[in-house]
Amino acid sequence: MPEATPETNVIAYRAAEHLLDARDPRGALKLLDPVVSAHPENTAARLLRARAFFLAAQLRAAELEFGLVLEREPDNPFAHFALARTLQRAGRGDEALRHFRLAAALDPKPEYLAAAHFDRAG
Repeated sequence: MPEATPETNVIAYRAAEHLLDARDPRGALKLLDPVVSAHPENTAARLLRARAFFLAAQLRAAELEFGLVLEREPDNPFAHFALARTLQRAGRGDEALRHFRLAAALDPKPEYLAAAHFDRAG
């Protein structure tokens, strides 16, 4: 297999986006793993890979990947929201609520605000 170039990594990233849109997270992961290996600092690729892990029901891997994104971008509302959904799906509601609220505080989108349940104590 030829060595990846910046251009082939961009093509793989874009193709992975299309595969996620088509609900093929495993196919997306196959394309994203080499991209992330070649560019571990690339937050966009990590975020897309985290979404693919989530859609593939690989919740622990999704949690770790979203966590890496948030270490680099603690003010990323989508990453907080997606991590919260991952935690919620894993049955960790209290941890999820914290990230839902952070997402809503960073970006008051209706979807984020609804999930944050600011009307509840806790």
